[in-house]
Amino acid sequence: MNAPVTTTVSAAPDAWRAVLSALCANLVGVGLARFAFTPLVPALVSEHWFTASQAAFLGSANFAGYLTGALLAQPLSARFAPAAILRAMMVLSAVSFLACVHPFPFVWFALWRAAGGVAGGLIMVLSATLVVPHVPAPRRGLAGGVIFAGIGVGVIIAAAAVPRLVALGLPVAWTSLGVLSLMLALIAWSGWPEDAAGQAVREKPPVNKAVLVLFGVYALNAIGLVPHAMFLVDMAARELGYGIAAGSALWLVYGIGAIVGPVVSGKAGDAGGFRPVLLAMLLLQAAAVGLAGATTNLWALAVSAFVMGGCTVGIAPVVLGRVRELIPHDPRGQRAVWSLATTAFAIGQAGGAFALSGVLGSVGHYSPLFDISAAALLLAFVIKLLGRK
Repeated sequence: MNAPVTTTVSAAPDAWRAVLSALCANLVGVGLARFAFTPLVPALVSEHWFTASQAAFLGSANFAGYLTGALLAQPLSARFAPAAILRAMMVLSAVSFLACVHPFPFVWFALWRAAGGVAGGLIMVLSATLVVPHVPAPRRGLAGGVIFAGIGVGVIIAAAAVPRLVALGLPVAWTSLGVLSLMLALIAWSGWPEDAAGQAVREKPPVNKAVLVLFGVYALNAIGLVPHAMFLVDMAARELGYGIAAGSALWLVYGIGAIVGPVVSGKAGDAGGFRPVLLAMLLLQAAAVGLAGATTNLWALAVSAFVMGGCTVGIAPVVLGRVRELIPHDPRGQRAVWSLATTAFAIGQAGGAFALSGVLGSVGHYSPLFDISAAALLLAFVIKLLGRK
């Protein structure tokens, strides 16, 4: 059994350059590779590339890949330098777009959507835990928030650009997203701290009861995030009849929230501790998801989209900060537990995505999916509240 590591990483002069690289990685690996797909769904269906059900399962394939990536993070970082993995995953994300420029068979698309998910899972686990220890301790919550705000930037780019690109044709949209991802990979390339392979890998993660509760809460939270991430745009555009422009506008609002949320939640955790922030966010999300399932009003949906954009991304620096609180003075242990937490989140996300896609196939409309997810978020709040830590 390894002894706890009590040393900390000193702040590097280029720490914020590394934060920029991690922001770019999350922008590509999650912000674009996952969330740019959502505003593409109405066009994929209306252009007869896929049915609505097939498009939903393509989103689920990305979530399944994300789970795979989270599981691979520890064994891969034992053999390869994390910076090298992150560079490769940014390139893989770009290729996953470029491989989809033609209406190839469903299986081809599913494989590449899954590959993009693998890249996203690895980026989520490795980017922040590689970079944040190089930031001064009082600003690590803020640094985590800035890193994960890259996801929100990706959502904004997708919301603003994808409808215009789709108007030029789906091949143009896929190609443009791939080229943008390659450009961001180049920007990030030289900014990573060069930790050696295996340097941050711990043989046995320091898991205790409080950590297990956090895993369960994070997995349930992931279920709560699925309907907005996968179905909100198509629900507004087609089911409620507001059109693709209105659906894309909602996604833009979601993206604005996704930029603001992680910075606010990270700073709040730095100031007052991450447990109360986590509890507040669980309740706020339950209300926002429940609102989306209960209303057909576009303005109410916009409020729900803003809140859920902020919480979808903002929950990550909060849980990462909570990991640091539960396992202080042990950077390797923190990375190992964050890897497991991301895996728990990915299990909830992938399981929720496939289950809710199945429910959608059965009932044929979206509102019950939001009700199910709101219940999952309320359960997460109760579990965390009763856990006391």
